[in-house]
Amino acid sequence: MVYLTRLDNSEILLNALLIERIERTPDTVITLTTGKKVVVRESPEDVVNKSVAYLRSLRGGDAEDGSVANIAQLGRVT
Repeated sequence: MVYLTRLDNSEILLNALLIERIERTPDTVITLTTGKKVVVRESPEDVVNKSVAYLRSLRGGDAEDGSVANIAQLGRVT
């Protein structure tokens, strides 16, 4: 789960496993696999970084150098 901030400054806890798409429109719009959309103050990059940290915690640790070297393993399709 990742903490994010709605546009009205309320804090939400979002299940990063449900993120389908992140768009900058110019606000950050997160579309979940359920079809629900959430608009947050964080940049798309911040949402990705928080999500990657959460997903790494599920795997039991970080990469040796702390980089996002294997983001493909986390579901990113290039």
